[in-house]
Amino acid sequence: VPVTYVVKGGPVLNDATWEDAVAAGLGKVAVLTDSGVDATGTILNRCSAEFRQLYADADVIIAKGQANYESLSPGDSRLFFLLQVKCPVIGRDLGVPDGSIVLKQGG
Repeated sequence: VPVTYVVKGGPVLNDATWEDAVAAGLGKVAVLTDSGVDATGTILNRCSAEFRQLYADADVIIAKGQANYESLSPGDSRLFFLLQVKCPVIGRDLGVPDGSIVLKQGG
């Protein structure tokens, strides 16, 4: 099963960078690419055309982090959100207390 691992287009807060992905050896198990954007979350209309095509063609998307939960369409059943709840608003939306680790399928 081919896997693509995506990092931000540049450093943002404490998100993994291209250099982090390479240092962790992710290039040995996945194709590495970047979103083309240095923003929290994944704002599709700001991402590179290459990334948007990869996103459109993906069978399964694992979106890590609360910012991705906030920025991507919850109606897409290909999406699986993996996050730690960091605020009461998101906790209420998901029906869990702050600090909870959540895996939730979109759709």
